Amino acid sequence: MDWSWLTTNLSASLMVLIKAVGIYVVLIAFTRLAGLRSFSKMSSFDFAVTVAFGSLLASTVLAKEPPLAQAVVALAALFLIQYGVSQLRIRSSLVVEAVDNAPVLVMIGPDILTENMKSVQMTKDDLYAKLREANVTRMDQVRAVVVESTGDVSVLHADPEAPPIDSDILHGIRDKDAYLDSTPLG
Repeated sequence: MDWSWLTTNLSASLMVLIKAVGIYVVLIAFTRLAGLRSFSKMSSFDFAVTVAFGSLLASTVLAKEPPLAQAVVALAALFLIQYGVSQLRIRSSLVVEAVDNAPVLVMIGPDILTENMKSVQMTKDDLYAKLREANVTRMDQVRAVVVESTGDVSVLHADPEAPPIDSDILHGIRDKDAYLDSTPLG
């Protein structure tokens, strides 16, 4: 049996080490130039670019192809694309609609919006786990639950003494009118 797939040699190990250090230094430099948004999850596009960064880094470090110089060019291209799209998102709501998923309301108070849950492919068990993470111990502690455009789940807690959620906070959320219609002063 050939056991070579379990071992390595000095040349291959040096290649991995040099490429790992090289691409890491370049990644840090590009991140410093590009700013805080580089690895944010502000939009689904940002998340996709972050995954692409990871894939590029892994293939660069572990494989002979692409060469380090090619990987640097690819990394620069991804940073430039991310910068370009983020600038376009600032200037155009059409780009936002094309690039981002709309946040979706999945709970209003203790009521689960089953159709919206299906549309975001979320099970009740997924929802209950997110409620527990948000320290919800009773369903009447929930004012609203939103699946954000990044896939994160926001739980807005109920407080009987507090006024309803400001409609600006619900901007862009699918079915926000159902929430606003269900609350007094909404």
